[in-house]
Amino acid sequence: MQHTLCIFGGTGFVGRHLARALTAAGHQVRIPTRHPERHRDLRVFPGVTLLEGDVVHDGFVMRKAMDGCDIAINLIGILNEKRDNGKEFHAIHVALVERLLNACREKKVSRFLHMSALHADAASGSSYYLRSKGEGENRVHAASGIEATSFRPSVIFGRDDSFTNRFAALLRKAPILPLACARSRFAPVHVEDVVQAFVRSLDRPAAIGQRYDLCGPKEYTLLEIVEYLNRELDLHRRILPLGPRLSKLQARILQHVPGKPFTLDNFRSLQTDSVCAEGDRVLREVFGIVPTPLEAAVPLYLQPDTLRAHYTRWRRTARRP
Repeated sequence: MQHTLCIFGGTGFVGRHLARALTAAGHQVRIPTRHPERHRDLRVFPGVTLLEGDVVHDGFVMRKAMDGCDIAINLIGILNEKRDNGKEFHAIHVALVERLLNACREKKVSRFLHMSALHADAASGSSYYLRSKGEGENRVHAASGIEATSFRPSVIFGRDDSFTNRFAALLRKAPILPLACARSRFAPVHVEDVVQAFVRSLDRPAAIGQRYDLCGPKEYTLLEIVEYLNRELDLHRRILPLGPRLSKLQARILQHVPGKPFTLDNFRSLQTDSVCAEGDRVLREVFGIVPTPLEAAVPLYLQPDTLRAHYTRWRRTARRP
């Protein structure tokens, strides 16, 4: 069945991949954005329409974007806030979600797909981020007249991500990398696997009311991931794992750096391992997706596609037994 969908947060990392996957499946996609001129490349996907407006602060834009749609998808989220008090997280992950749900009911858009986070928990989440994500998720599933499905991924990786690419950039710049929360565990899930789970849930009645934990095929510590990137880039940087006290101190300092590369709330989130109790079962058994290993995708985008990069990869592979 073909649908007309509105993706809130559609110009972000996951949203761009999702827009391509949806249009490839024949669906029509609307993406509201404050700066359509910055995202003109999305128009190359047949079926994508960019709508100018600020859905966060303008309810009219939010409702207008859903005219003629039968499904809404919420990908809007933040990882940091200006002050460490949870108010901005609540504004985006809870209050904005309530407004989206109200707009859906007004426009008679009953199907709602929601991006949450692994181990989001309104009552016992280890950070403002995880608690606000949990509260927003609960409101989605408690909303009357809404057929909701939530997705709770571990860290998402892929071309243009802010995870593997951020650490790769740090490794390129720093001869020594002090690594906070190095023993935190992740089960990285590829962005294309995540968006396929969204696409395959559209016409699946059994998905309504479900909250899906999405994990990749292998678990790693953060240190193992950064060491892998170090080898893949052939940089030989020295990585210094930091203990809890120094990790927290690093967060206290870096949260005041422009761009907030690491904050106290990030530190709190990392106290909860981002792994699934059932591994990658949901992707494999529920959605029929063979999860993409980190090692299969990262080399395709980490190095620039140049002759020098190809030579470096060939030389590194030749050294392996």
